[in-house]
Amino acid sequence: MFHNYRFKNLDVKLIIAVIALTIIGIFVIGSANEANQQKQILGMILGIFVMAAMALLDYDFLLHFHWVYYFLVLGLLASVLLFGEKSGGATRWIDVGIRFQPSELAKILLILFFAWFFMMHEEDINKPKTLAITIVLSMFPLILIEKEPDLSTTIVTMMIICVMIFVTGVSYKLVGAILGVTIPGIALLLFLVTRDGQTILDEYQGLRILAWLKPDEYPSSSYQQQNSIMAIGSGQLLGKGLGNQAFDSVKNGNYISEPHTDFIFAVAGEELGFVGSALIIILIFFITIEILMIAKNAKDIAGKLICIGMAALIGFQSFVNICVVTGLMPNTGLPLPFVSYGLTSLVTVYFGIGIVLNVGLQSKNNNGRLF
Repeated sequence: MFHNYRFKNLDVKLIIAVIALTIIGIFVIGSANEANQQKQILGMILGIFVMAAMALLDYDFLLHFHWVYYFLVLGLLASVLLFGEKSGGATRWIDVGIRFQPSELAKILLILFFAWFFMMHEEDINKPKTLAITIVLSMFPLILIEKEPDLSTTIVTMMIICVMIFVTGVSYKLVGAILGVTIPGIALLLFLVTRDGQTILDEYQGLRILAWLKPDEYPSSSYQQQNSIMAIGSGQLLGKGLGNQAFDSVKNGNYISEPHTDFIFAVAGEELGFVGSALIIILIFFITIEILMIAKNAKDIAGKLICIGMAALIGFQSFVNICVVTGLMPNTGLPLPFVSYGLTSLVTVYFGIGIVLNVGLQSKNNNGRLF
């Protein structure tokens, strides 16, 4: 099983960065909501075991079960809509003895499925038939995720698939045409949702955009982001310290709801300051680049696409989360990878990192690494 593995290529730096970022997250979670800290520690331990197991399991073997992954994704997402638990106005969780969020696992399984699919269609990726099949295959899971409703995860999943198909070799003319339609379309959407009585988006989605564009006019919908920005700014250079009891703390005053999940970066900014926030961003950037460098040396297109998909997931999701917390994007419900509380999110992203490590163990060489 291991005869194709080059254990000298094991990316120890990537492993250290992932664990270091998770440990920072555990400390910040403990400060934001101490009751969940122990659970996150258990999640990290489980994640490390899952990562180690996947690192030793040949990804070629995993890709044999491509259709199993695809239909498992559809089954899990459909079961959420049928039997899921509603929380915060959305139905994203199911309980099968353990409570987990299928859309988080779906992102990893879809990366595996589309890595196989694009590998099989690398030579005819620009043919209308292949593109049509790709759209249809993408459409079903994306619609199910959006129906939860979870628009932010839908967009991230769509972006992952788009990045993977781009790397496979889709025509630049097609990419240009899509961007030429998408960018004006987004501008038009932002214009239309600001008009009274818009029916394009659900009411809560429209309110989030309006609160982002005009926070003073929609204080009840913008308070979360505004308080988050205030918390980050109050941390200044070195922060107020983890677990501080400062009376002027935004976190201590409960001005940020659920600070241990989607808005964990706000807590990090307040308690670790600019230095701690920058360290988190640097580690995320390092992890993303390391994964891309493993992709560069992958032995085949499937391995490259798995890495590209994981880099897109971590990089894009982190970018969106931090932009939301700092007020650069409308409020969404995306966790910050490795840092936010959430066992499903944490273990599944470790699962993906393990597959990336396996791609590295079977890489052609270890030359040309950035770090």
